[in-house]
Order: sequence, then C-alpha cells, then structure tokens
Amino acid sequence: MGICGGPRKFIRDWHFLKSLTTSNKDIAFASIAEVGRLFRSGKLSPVELTKLTLKRIERLNPKLNAYITVTEELALRQARKAEAELSVGGRKSRLDRGPLHGVPISLKDNVYTAGIRTTAGSKILGEFVPVDDNGRVIHRDRKSTRL
Repeated sequence: MGICGGPRKFIRDWHFLKSLTTSNKDIAFASIAEVGRLFRSGKLSPVELTKLTLKRIERLNPKLNAYITVTEELALRQARKAEAELSVGGRKSRLDRGPLHGVPISLKDNVYTAGIRTTAGSKILGEFVPVDDNGRVIHRDRKSTRL
C-alpha cells in the first residue's frame, strides 16, 4: 500500500484494510488493486479469497444461475500454488506474477478449457469436454496463476 494514489487514496485504503475481515462481504466488492495489496501485505491469502469466492458462488448461484461448471478443486489447488509463490521469504525471493496473481476469475462458458466441461450454454454441448485450451486466453491465465 503506497501513497502513489495521493493522500485520499491512502486514507481510503487504510480505512478499507482496517475494517476488512475475511468474513466481510466487502471483500467481494474490493478492487483487484485492493486485493493485491492485501495479498502482498499478508492480510489476505489467495486460498482465503478463493474459499470465500466459492462459498459465495455456492450461496448465490441457485438464484442467479451464473455458473454452469465450478472447478472447486482446481481453484483451490491453484490458490495454494499462488499463495506459496507470493509468500516465499521476503520481497526479493517471492515470485510475483503481476496484479492478477492469485485472484480468482471466471471464464465464460464458450472459452475452451482442456479437461473441463465447456457447453457454451447449449444443450447440444451439454457434456462437451475440450481436449485443448482456447490458445492464448487460457495459456496466459494458467501461466500467471490466475485462478
């Protein structure tokens, strides 16, 4: 957390971090920059955020029907990897892949994901499991350890 956004930004971030608890719904609406600062300061881990996100999906998806396939085990495995990379030793020895490192993301169901059911919202493709990923989209996500 720096002052690069000016004093108001610093004060807002400080109040946000001070009031935040891992059970607080505010984290669901935190910006990626805020989540990144929480990761790098050790106040939140990618595993904690992923678990909160998965709980939120479980709670809200029956009403919203926003997710067709949720890869809980994969998300948690990737979160553990990101957490290990971000927390190794000090700043110099840790591996930081950028602002989305460890942040859970969702992919639209028309993006091929190797080994994961990808239906494009179609009954015809209801059980379709692609062999390959959608090229650069997934490769970049997996390389940067976004979840």
